[in-house]
Amino acid sequence: MARVFNSAIGEIGTPASLEYSGRRLRLSTLIRLRWLAVVGQTLAVAVVGLWFEFPLPMALCLGLIALSAWLNISLRVGFPSAQRLSPFWATALLAYDLLQLTSLLYLTGGLQNPFTILLLAPVMVSATTMQPDKTFALGALALIAASLLVFYHQPLPWFEGGTFQVPLHYLGGLWIALACALIFMAFYAFRVAEEARQLADALTATELVLQREQHLSALDGLAAAAAHELGTPLGTIAIVTREMEKEIAGSDPHAEDIRLLRSQSQRCREILAKLTSLSSEPEEHFGRLPLSHVMEEVTAPYRDFGVELKLTSDGAGPEPVAPRSPGLVHGLGNLVENAVDFAKSQVHLHSRWDDKTVSVVISDDGPGFSADIIDRLGEPYVTTRRAEARPPQRAHGGDHGGEHGGLGLGFFIAKTLLERSGARLSLTNRRTPEGGAMITVTWSRMAFQGDTDPGVT
Repeated sequence: MARVFNSAIGEIGTPASLEYSGRRLRLSTLIRLRWLAVVGQTLAVAVVGLWFEFPLPMALCLGLIALSAWLNISLRVGFPSAQRLSPFWATALLAYDLLQLTSLLYLTGGLQNPFTILLLAPVMVSATTMQPDKTFALGALALIAASLLVFYHQPLPWFEGGTFQVPLHYLGGLWIALACALIFMAFYAFRVAEEARQLADALTATELVLQREQHLSALDGLAAAAAHELGTPLGTIAIVTREMEKEIAGSDPHAEDIRLLRSQSQRCREILAKLTSLSSEPEEHFGRLPLSHVMEEVTAPYRDFGVELKLTSDGAGPEPVAPRSPGLVHGLGNLVENAVDFAKSQVHLHSRWDDKTVSVVISDDGPGFSADIIDRLGEPYVTTRRAEARPPQRAHGGDHGGEHGGLGLGFFIAKTLLERSGARLSLTNRRTPEGGAMITVTWSRMAFQGDTDPGVT
């Protein structure tokens, strides 16, 4: 299960370029925070200037506050509230907030102003929602602003006739304290947010795995019901074809069709029996087979469909030997059937191994996977190829859409069964001029040979 979980993590994407794409800041969040700042700044200016009656440049202060209010109104009118900002614009708006606060602090005492601590706010918002480089840039801007406020500022509003003077050494201590708080709090906020992000990714991957397992469990039940319901009509077909075989002479042109019909009905019964035994029949009953024998068993049912099946292999060291599990055979067999359905003339299966990995590459010379769904293959009810590309005489597969009415479950079942064995699948289209689809199934050698539980990492 852990390997399937890790595969699901890879499917939903955790690279740095994608990790924050679904967690961009909403414009409404920044607007609400700025309204809170506007209200707080207005109250502070009003209390200091009107209640304490300290002298301060009231008009300039209120002008800077009004500028933030005007920006908020413009953003609210010009953009939808649910708009998610790109990292660049989110950083730009947070940088504006930082510069606007710096301007207010310049007018009201610089670093001596006790509200200097609010320079940390934009950096904290960035640390919890944005990439580290954006947080680093805002942190550097905050430190530059604090450094300038040490030397360049208007007098701190104080009682009329007096001045409040802080020694330069004390201001240096305040700057160091602010820098330490900025670094520590930004790092702490980033780590807490990062752990929350990782937990959210893990929960999403777990839900994906559980959903897929529920689909497969439901299909197990459907397979058992189908085997039970179809057993009688398939038995009847077998009896009727046997009787018709006895009555028709061997030279009759219909004799070959009757034999084919009988063999295919028998194959249907074998397939249904395999499906109902995937989760209940002990794998030890099947013994162990070398990889080359596994490939022969997988390809044997598809050698009479007018398509050449070419098997090649190369490897370093002894050939790996795997438990002959129904899940492994059915999963690979479904991929081979899919390739046979769409191949023009040849399907190539190439197996290779070394002391660490085992892989099987299945390629065909058909039309290849459709570009619009290749990234979603493996989900239930997603068909694999272009419907118009499928030859009309090959309508026996269950993984294809279009006029044949396939449900797209075959590839989902194959992918889930193979991932249960510890495999990872990679799907691509072959380069021109060959063309066609290519599926690479890769195991660690230990997982393929059953030397360790593939669900444990």
